[in-house]
Amino acid sequence: TRREAFVTLLLLAHFAAAAIAPGLAKSLHRRSFLVLALVPSATFVWLLAQSGTVTEGHTLVEQIRWVPQLGMDFSLRLGTLQWLLGLLVSGVGALALVYCAWYFKPDDPSLWRFTGVFTAFAGAMLGLVLADNLLALYVFWELTTIFSFLLIGYDPERRSARAAAQQALIVTTFGGLAMLIGILMIGSLAGTYSVSEILAAPPQTSGALSVAVVLLLLGAISKSALFPFHFWLPGAMAAPTPVSAYLHSAAMVKAGIYLVARLAPD
Repeated sequence: TRREAFVTLLLLAHFAAAAIAPGLAKSLHRRSFLVLALVPSATFVWLLAQSGTVTEGHTLVEQIRWVPQLGMDFSLRLGTLQWLLGLLVSGVGALALVYCAWYFKPDDPSLWRFTGVFTAFAGAMLGLVLADNLLALYVFWELTTIFSFLLIGYDPERRSARAAAQQALIVTTFGGLAMLIGILMIGSLAGTYSVSEILAAPPQTSGALSVAVVLLLLGAISKSALFPFHFWLPGAMAAPTPVSAYLHSAAMVKAGIYLVARLAPD
């Protein structure tokens, strides 16, 4: 339906905005952040408009076929949990972009690069929340890792920022690879990568399933900076203040918690 298709359009709008962001930054400078903030703001408003539908227990689903032979599709699902996290990601993302318009210096030479990466991160985080396929979820998961690396190391002249970005990349990539193995194992055991189908008909309990769940938890724990992978988060605060506010308090660190909540049995 039209409402389900709008979910996809909002997600694509983030990446389209990220693509034109460098051009906007070169012409509008800091004001480009205010234009880019319109995309997550529109997402936030649309999600608020769906409050009645979601709280009544209805779910919006949009299925985009891609590589059916691999069980790969970009099925998007908006239920109560996705709605709540979507409001957090889009709402805080819009505020962070507005804050950027006053945070950066008008003559900052790297502004064109930062605008695109920050907007793309917001899109990747929204995709992670909405994805109803484990393989698609993993793609967005790793995109947040790459974009966060670029944002934390925004100032290449600061050694502390470069070191913090590399440390965050190594830890979260290690967790992501462990999670990928767990995803492939679960998909093999369940015969599908659809999160909804897996939760509706969980694979039979076995040693392989237990190993897969542990691997998924490793990915979640490393992304959320929980013990013993907590050490990368303080250093990552070397990033610009809007990055720290968005990535580490409202978005990226919540990804691991969201993954555990999403895969938990009803």
